[in-house]
Amino acid sequence: MTLAVIGLGNVLLGDDGFGPFVVELLRRRYGFPPAVELLDLGTPGLGLVTYVHGHDAVVIVDVVARAGNPGDVRVWEGDELGRMASAPRVSPHDPAVAEALSIARAAGNGPRDACLVGTIPLCQELGAPLSAPVRAAADVAADIVRRRVESHGFGVHRRAPRDVEPDWWRGPRQ
Repeated sequence: MTLAVIGLGNVLLGDDGFGPFVVELLRRRYGFPPAVELLDLGTPGLGLVTYVHGHDAVVIVDVVARAGNPGDVRVWEGDELGRMASAPRVSPHDPAVAEALSIARAAGNGPRDACLVGTIPLCQELGAPLSAPVRAAADVAADIVRRRVESHGFGVHRRAPRDVEPDWWRGPRQ
């Protein structure tokens, strides 16, 4: 069995960097077996098909345009992903989660299990750092992802405590 944890988003657009940030937190906090891939894919659009194809399970982490408060964390699973209303695509880089999963399954080698762990963004402006509510949501999301990986029978071990935030996430220095 193989599982991919996929972070989606543009790190240059504030809270849109949530997915890559969560993937980096997971890399720094935990050790995963080789059958678990941690992928920061940026904004692949329909290129996401390439990364979900061939995995038994995928966990996708991204910001979501939903009603609620910034930093609220939500999880969509299985058929719920296919029923999520997609916003019109304005660029080839816009997320294509439901479409990518559908295409991979139609090709006969899509994941049997898929979920999306998302948070509601506060700010997606160019050059902005992650907002405080979305930073807090990243800890919640990382824990959800870790538990999801473990639920598939993969052993995950905690790394020794250290600074888990890479410098490039800190924002401008004062």
